[in-house]
Amino acid sequence: MNIILFDSQEIQTALPLTDVRSVHITDILKRQIGEEFDVGLLNGPRGKASIVSQSEAGLNLKFVWGQMPQALDPITLVIGMPRPQTARKILSEAAALGVKTLYFVSTEKADPSYAMSTLWSTGEYKKQIRSGAEQAFCTRLPEVIFNQSLEEVWNSIDLNTTKIALDNYESPEALSQAKLSPPCVIAIGSERGWSLSERNLFRSTNTQLCHLGERVLRTETACVASVSIIKAALGLM
Repeated sequence: MNIILFDSQEIQTALPLTDVRSVHITDILKRQIGEEFDVGLLNGPRGKASIVSQSEAGLNLKFVWGQMPQALDPITLVIGMPRPQTARKILSEAAALGVKTLYFVSTEKADPSYAMSTLWSTGEYKKQIRSGAEQAFCTRLPEVIFNQSLEEVWNSIDLNTTKIALDNYESPEALSQAKLSPPCVIAIGSERGWSLSERNLFRSTNTQLCHLGERVLRTETACVASVSIIKAALGLM
């Protein structure tokens, strides 16, 4: 954790000693009473906190808030529902990179069982995006949406958005050569790629089909690479 995040209710009470953040503060950061460390309010300002006292109830902390961080980047990822272990990596890395919105969608070639994972049903995905934000020293969390189809999501995108779909097989140009302007949305398929009807959907909605080179990448690698290319093209890196 490069920053420790709290929600607005948590700052009103003692932080339990069993909480992983308490363990991080006392065992990793080695903070003693009166010593400061970096904190943030979820989707709010960054600041400093210090330990006022420690009791059986937990760590009693004092918070001093500073400025709000910059807004998230105007980039949306639309991802064919991947394996849960892959989705965990994507959630964390996308949050660290500053992606604004993530859609995990059903596609014709995606395995329907992936959407039934406890990652989604228990809300575990929220921990993954929080972890990514803490790594990036940021308080802002991307919006995560799932249980929608690719067609639903793609047809709902604003007409003024730059739309891109990665496709190893039928894309005419590299993503680095695409015409980009904010906001951008990029679709990355499931493990087996896009179907014919999904490619037709892209072509009918003025979507640029692009590739990341000759190599076939894992979904999580393609997400990081494509977001990095778009951020660089938009002057966000």
